[in-house]
Amino acid sequence: TGRPPARAGRPGGSPGAGGASGRKSRRGRGAAGMAGLELLSDQGYRVDGRRAGELRKIQARMGVFAQADGSAYIEQGNTKALAVVYGPHEAIGLRAAPPQIRGSRARALPDRALVNCQYSSATFSTGERKRRPHGDRKSCEMGLQLRQTFEAAVLTQLHPRSQIDIYVQVLQADGGTYAACVNAATLAVLDAGIPMRDFVCACSAGFVDGTALADLSHVEEAAGGPQLALALLPASGQIALLEMDARLHEDHLEQVLEAAARAARDVHTVLDRVVRQHVREASVLLGD
Repeated sequence: TGRPPARAGRPGGSPGAGGASGRKSRRGRGAAGMAGLELLSDQGYRVDGRRAGELRKIQARMGVFAQADGSAYIEQGNTKALAVVYGPHEAIGLRAAPPQIRGSRARALPDRALVNCQYSSATFSTGERKRRPHGDRKSCEMGLQLRQTFEAAVLTQLHPRSQIDIYVQVLQADGGTYAACVNAATLAVLDAGIPMRDFVCACSAGFVDGTALADLSHVEEAAGGPQLALALLPASGQIALLEMDARLHEDHLEQVLEAAARAARDVHTVLDRVVRQHVREASVLLGD
């Protein structure tokens, strides 16, 4: 009677079987559920006490590095990410770029700016103390997702033949890593004064026994149920990026997608407040 893999995807929508006592319960389908961990109680509470659509606490700061053109730090629950932005700067030669990116041989685009994104995670960011070399598969995939996300949001046509570099590092990972990276990078791009169509706000969502859960923690992600990550431009409702890493019946897709979109709009409310507070503080320092 072996356990299924921790991240084995299954179609959502079928309620969990009752326990040994016959009491109806809502349990995760993966490793966490097999261990007896109740992801959603009969009263509608999750493992960390949140309701199904409730976000984890978000704290953020802008302008954390004076040497960069833009920077930001964000905490979403126990997930912590740092973003730094350089640019727009010259794409050929990269004389204005910091030393770590001068080796890039990206060609200048005649009609728009080139968006370069790099992702990394600190060795101490998770409970696993294994080395992750720079440029491993996971980092490359995350960097590509971030680039696709911000190409849809940054007004690159205003800076032809130039380059914008976005660096994101995860200091602590506890679920929703992509979302934290996007939200931190959004604040850093705004701090750099780079024009955008809108905020880019991201959030994850999952599906447990007929209920959509927003802003998944590591425990909920490790349960192995259907999950998606959404990056949204809240003013227009446009989707910058949508990714799903397990099968989900089409009858439930709209419910999970709406939960993620609603959570992303809640994230926008928090980020907008952070930006306004940063502008007020900057105005006081400048004496305006």
